[in-house]
Amino acid sequence: MTRRSLELIAEADAIYYDRLIPPGALDGAREDAELIYVGKQPGVPSVPQEEIGERLIEAARAGRSVVRLKGGDPFVFGRGAEEGEALREAGVEFEVVPGVTAGVAATAYAGIPVTHRDDASAVAFVTGHEDPEKAETALDWDALASFPGTLVFYMGVKRLGENASALIAAGRSPDEPAAAVERGTWPGQRTVSATLGTIAATVEREAVKAPALIVVGDVAARREAIAWLERRPLHGRTVVVTRARAQASGLAATLRGLGATVVELPAIRIESRIDTAEVRAAATAIADYDLVCITSPNGANLLFDALAAAGRDGRALSGATVAAIGPGTARALAAHGVAADVIPERFVAEALVEALAGVEVAGKKVLVARAAEARDVLPDALKDRGAEVDVVALYETVRETPDEKAIEAAQAADYVTFTSSSTVKNLADALGDRFPPAARIVSIGPVTSATVRDADLEVAVEADPHDVTGLLAALLADAATH
Repeated sequence: MTRRSLELIAEADAIYYDRLIPPGALDGAREDAELIYVGKQPGVPSVPQEEIGERLIEAARAGRSVVRLKGGDPFVFGRGAEEGEALREAGVEFEVVPGVTAGVAATAYAGIPVTHRDDASAVAFVTGHEDPEKAETALDWDALASFPGTLVFYMGVKRLGENASALIAAGRSPDEPAAAVERGTWPGQRTVSATLGTIAATVEREAVKAPALIVVGDVAARREAIAWLERRPLHGRTVVVTRARAQASGLAATLRGLGATVVELPAIRIESRIDTAEVRAAATAIADYDLVCITSPNGANLLFDALAAAGRDGRALSGATVAAIGPGTARALAAHGVAADVIPERFVAEALVEALAGVEVAGKKVLVARAAEARDVLPDALKDRGAEVDVVALYETVRETPDEKAIEAAQAADYVTFTSSSTVKNLADALGDRFPPAARIVSIGPVTSATVRDADLEVAVEADPHDVTGLLAALLADAATH
């Protein structure tokens, strides 16, 4: 998406959007913005085109800032011109923000260059499905058959057999390379290759569905060398991410970059407790602690929020030994300018206890900053060594109610990732017998794995090291063999 489109979405009072907008396209909309679906889908009742124009005019005349969001480019088979004409006739001014049309974007994602110095010096974008109310076709099949370059048909799956036959009858070679690109640029993109003479039968055999593009021309044969998206290691795999929404975005983005279709099914929500009296007291007296133990990235970030509320920053920790339970927590601390002194190799409380064996704690003041429901392994071990321990809950994890659409999408999952025991318990309770039936479970570490087994589920693979990087590596290794 262009920068300008994102700016306008962020400012809009109302957004009228189509079916084929990219996933996440509306994420930047204001919370109070009205989001209105006016998309069209074959065989499904939809808002008439004339009514869409009337709605846009009505909203604009009401003084609202309106975005009409389309997939691809609004002026390439997008009916944007019709809507623009209706607005101008009604005296409503507008701005057109060009997009990247599917004929360029989807083909590039499929590894098909629509032009090539050796194969094609021209490209034609052609509708594969004309308005059924037209008295006769507007397409000149003789001209298209003799066109010296690439033909890209939009919306052409339904009439593919007829269109291919018309091209061949008009003189286009049946042996010319051809391809169909299904759901181009989207997760789950699929490309099938054939010739002009066999593409219709191939598409039917492979059950290619709309939205799909049909490409005819010598450039289609270059896909074998240039294809890239469908070669990514998790392409075609569906992965469920169960982390809290605030944490899930980074993991989800990485998985998408590896080619996966990601279903975000947060099982927990992080609720801050930094406004409690115990947290305020700990933040105010932070300089009095000899050892500060932080047991999660959430804890690290919230600790610094609490320090800021108390008028302090990282300098207040200058006299303390700072221990982080793992590299993720250490990175969160580093983002606030604090380098952890102690980082165990394994991301579990027992490992942090071992790593602190060489730190003198008898008679020392120790702060354990953690989640409300965390295990007592660490504070109990420190108390046994004579430390004066304050356990402060910076946050609690609360069960999140899964979205019904996300639950349905998760049923086809190949993998479910768990990054904590709380995500396991809450998701298992929420889904019951609707847990994805064929999914392989990837656990971040032994404590989480034990909770998975307690829920009568099977761990397929466990991360090592016990952090998100290890979880990704474990998932990739397993996907390579299953």
